[in-house]
Amino acid sequence: MADKKKKVRTFSSDHSKGQKRPLSDNQFIEGIKNGDQTILAKAITLIESTKKQDEVLSDEILNGFLKLSGNSIRIGITGVPGVGKSTFIEKLGLLLIKKGRKVAVLTVDPSSTVSKGSILGDKTRMPELLKSDNAFIRPTPTNNNLGGVAHKTRESIILCEAAGFDVVLVETVGVGQSETAVHGMVDFFLLLKLAGAGDDLQGIKRGIIELADVIAINKADGANLEIAKQEASIFKRALGLFPPKQNGWEPQVTYCSALHDEGIQELWSLIDEFNIKTKKNATFHKKREEQLQNWMLEIVEQTIKKNFYSNQKVKILQDQLLEKVLSKTISPKQAADMLLSSFDIKP
Repeated sequence: MADKKKKVRTFSSDHSKGQKRPLSDNQFIEGIKNGDQTILAKAITLIESTKKQDEVLSDEILNGFLKLSGNSIRIGITGVPGVGKSTFIEKLGLLLIKKGRKVAVLTVDPSSTVSKGSILGDKTRMPELLKSDNAFIRPTPTNNNLGGVAHKTRESIILCEAAGFDVVLVETVGVGQSETAVHGMVDFFLLLKLAGAGDDLQGIKRGIIELADVIAINKADGANLEIAKQEASIFKRALGLFPPKQNGWEPQVTYCSALHDEGIQELWSLIDEFNIKTKKNATFHKKREEQLQNWMLEIVEQTIKKNFYSNQKVKILQDQLLEKVLSKTISPKQAADMLLSSFDIKP
């Protein structure tokens, strides 16, 4: 009897000449282990795919890397558009590469609610970092996900770590949406503020302040330097109003000028101090465990929602019930209960 051969799953990637070359799960795994950035980019494209066959293959690849992941410091960076996130990330990345680190940058561009498209121009805003063999920059559209992070950012982090990147920077859109999504998938959360923008008091009111491990006032140069120092003092006093963090870390406030490469080393020293302290008191690893738990539950929630709205019976009944709601024959609550009951979900 002939031996049964293991089924090899493949992923076809488009090439400029219009040809397709299938990649197997073993090719993906070996390529990523060897730090092949082309294979890494293709793997991230694979996990972002909505095709069922690609989802099966991406699951196999991720499962092969779970035990190899986690050996990095994951840093979330947020701030309003124009605060200088791209310039800051480039300068921080170049500094870390000089220190012998390998840096992966996962940037997220907002998707248009009309065309669903994104510019994905972050690579052009980090030209020097892009030249380094020890840096990997991956722009991804949000596809309108809340929190300014892409749907598969967690998976992308795992792949980058498996490829040997020991610092993973996750840049959020920073357009006023809830930033708790990115906070829940990184170890350290940095909030960039703009010197002289006049939003210091307004910023104190935002819940995002409570999430920040460090607040950095950027563009603190020239005439803005003194303003940045004043705003830093205001934020320091404001942070005193928040309850202590469970990880024992006391949030810090600093200022920098990414454009002039000033204050970046001092900021990294704070991140390094945070890393050492939270690992020493075990809260670093505890948060990683919580992230895995939340990741699992979010996938369950997303799958239920997807299956619910794609169910043909639900689609038909939803249209019927909506007509009754609009005609005020039944209440929205009654309609929702009936819709859930049709899917065997007890309201």
